[in-house]
Amino acid sequence: MEGRNFFFTSESVTEGHPDKVCDQISDAVLDEVLRQDPYGRVACETFITIGLVIVGGEITTFSYVDVSGLTRNIIKEIGYTHPKYGFNYDTCAVLNAIGSQSPDIAQGVDLGGAGDQGLMVGYACDETPELMPMPISLAHKICRKQSEVRKSRILDYLGPDGKSQVTVEYRNSKPYRIDCVVLASQHTEEILDESGKQITKNAKEEMIEYIIKPVVGELVDEKTRYYVNPTGKFVIGGPQSDTGMTGRKIIVDTYGGMASHGGGAFSGKDPTKVDRSASYMARYIAKNIVGAGLANQCAVQIAYAIGVVEPVSVMVDTFGSGKVSDSHLIRLIHKHFQLIPKGMIEMLDLRRPIYCKTAAYGHFGRSEPEFTWERLDKVEDLKKDA
Repeated sequence: MEGRNFFFTSESVTEGHPDKVCDQISDAVLDEVLRQDPYGRVACETFITIGLVIVGGEITTFSYVDVSGLTRNIIKEIGYTHPKYGFNYDTCAVLNAIGSQSPDIAQGVDLGGAGDQGLMVGYACDETPELMPMPISLAHKICRKQSEVRKSRILDYLGPDGKSQVTVEYRNSKPYRIDCVVLASQHTEEILDESGKQITKNAKEEMIEYIIKPVVGELVDEKTRYYVNPTGKFVIGGPQSDTGMTGRKIIVDTYGGMASHGGGAFSGKDPTKVDRSASYMARYIAKNIVGAGLANQCAVQIAYAIGVVEPVSVMVDTFGSGKVSDSHLIRLIHKHFQLIPKGMIEMLDLRRPIYCKTAAYGHFGRSEPEFTWERLDKVEDLKKDA
């Protein structure tokens, strides 16, 4: 079947983006609870603005979390260590507004039911080795490279805040070339030109050379456009320039807009919340289906009712690329994958302090051992039964 020709764009943000700072703090709280109490219930959200962090939510646990100390440590590790970046881990105020979880919810979850209603989507495609859409994969890698170059002081004028955006041209529904790359990176005033309104040409060229080019590889050509700090300068960044909140980067966290999204955020939620555990399971399923060669791309939707053990629906869409029918794939899913909350938690080993790592640079397409939902250990079983 002949594919389409189109352009597709995805964005990512660095760990110093205000929303991502909040995601990391919320997941750090979750990790600290799970480290002491694997069955603790956590729904933690964070808000950040100039000089202030508010950590709130509902937590039920016997563990103790030093919320202020943990928050400051995360902000320090990200790199907000000096007033020149507009925010300082040592002098900001931290307010703790955490309460206990509603017993109305607990009475359903305690019996193994889902921690909330909702629909969760997993996706995989064969565009990249990690079976992710190319635009979001490259955008994440550019942001990670920015952080690496900043922390190793290769470009010591960079600040923690930043964004990337990559536009890929598709021909016959396959990535053909990179059409456009956008990089916005916070920086100190030392790289401004004489006008004080623009960074120097040399600084732009350095960011392209050290951050973008090592990532984009051979898919760029003479027509590829680069936009580096296109407003001119980016001195005021981080919480000084914009508020941040947990859960505001759900497309960055998933598939860059290439797949649909159920709307639920991940960070700060323990694995009884199917927003998180079922999204990880759906990715695990979709990735193994594509990894087994049963489809070139695959979306899996699982839906739940709060307090109910079994999912209310399971849907598969291979967009016409399946080697077997979508209905047959659903039968294989029920045979080889756990879809009840307890089963998903056990299958993916989710009651561990593994979540702060997920809170920046995407929850999917990662190779770290903690990311159990990225394993391809069901490929042979699926091939055999297909």
